Amino acid sequence: MTDQPQNDRPNRSFGRSGKNYGPLPHIRILAAVLIAALLSAAVWAQEDDRVVKVETELASFEVTALDTSGRPVAGLTDRDFRIFENGKERQIDFFQPITDGGQKRPLLVVFALDVSGSMTEPELDRLRSAMNEFVKRLAGPDTYFAVMTFAMEVKTLQGFTNRVERVERSLYRIARDQDGLSTHAYDAVDDAVRLINNKAPKTIRGKAPKKAVVAITDGFPVGDVVSPETVTERANETGVSVFSVILPSFSKLSGSKRPLLTPFESSDLVSRTGGLSLYANEKDLDPLFASLAERIATSYAIAFYPTEERSNPGEFRSVRIESKKGFRVTQNRPGYQVSNP
Repeated sequence: MTDQPQNDRPNRSFGRSGKNYGPLPHIRILAAVLIAALLSAAVWAQEDDRVVKVETELASFEVTALDTSGRPVAGLTDRDFRIFENGKERQIDFFQPITDGGQKRPLLVVFALDVSGSMTEPELDRLRSAMNEFVKRLAGPDTYFAVMTFAMEVKTLQGFTNRVERVERSLYRIARDQDGLSTHAYDAVDDAVRLINNKAPKTIRGKAPKKAVVAITDGFPVGDVVSPETVTERANETGVSVFSVILPSFSKLSGSKRPLLTPFESSDLVSRTGGLSLYANEKDLDPLFASLAERIATSYAIAFYPTEERSNPGEFRSVRIESKKGFRVTQNRPGYQVSNP
């Protein structure tokens, strides 16, 4: 990405005649009054422009429509959705489909992988293989991946790249932290959200990318500095959906029986950001990651201009998005906060 060039403005200078007309107090007073009036008008105009900008800023959401079997539904348009702000229906002012002219929506995906001692080497090998297939499914010039690991510390192994071979190399550099005494899962997701907010492109080929964090963990965070509530709030502000793959030890599972709810799931971080939580109940992780890839890639961007009603800065406005065709709809955040003027 390159910086946008600034408009070139010619320097203009006005010469003086050199004549001395003597003091003209009444002209000077009039000029002072005019200048003061112009400055006042300029300040007012700037403030007015600023208010208008705040009031007309789009409130955007990521939306997934699910059928009765829980599969994402493609091929919908803006006419298939309704949007409500504080219970009142609003007009959809912007809609970005899953595919546009044969081109898929841009994606930003950050892996946050638990490398604490609870994961065995065979599990890690199977995980690498499944993650590589996941990357290949979503790979493309407009899909960017980053890779992070966490145990006692959160580390970034690979910054954002759309080159599959770089992602694969970073996955093979993953190693268990055998001496780890804590699992900073929430800190890792928080760092991943910050990475998206600070390092990722805001638009890719003029389109807003889908933003996702995939946390792969045993589901038992220990020693975090950041609370799940804070992580959820930051993810909502950035428009990031958090997905989780829970990897309990395979030897402790009986068939496909689902274990008890983990603390990571019970925090509602995933559900409150419009994500999905999956359990790795089988040794073959490929089907699970294939389902995850479909869910991440199959979302719509919907936005509207908030009402111009006066409100207090920081006021929260709830937003609900519905399907006219009766599909179940998930959205990446429950509403938005009114910006400070």
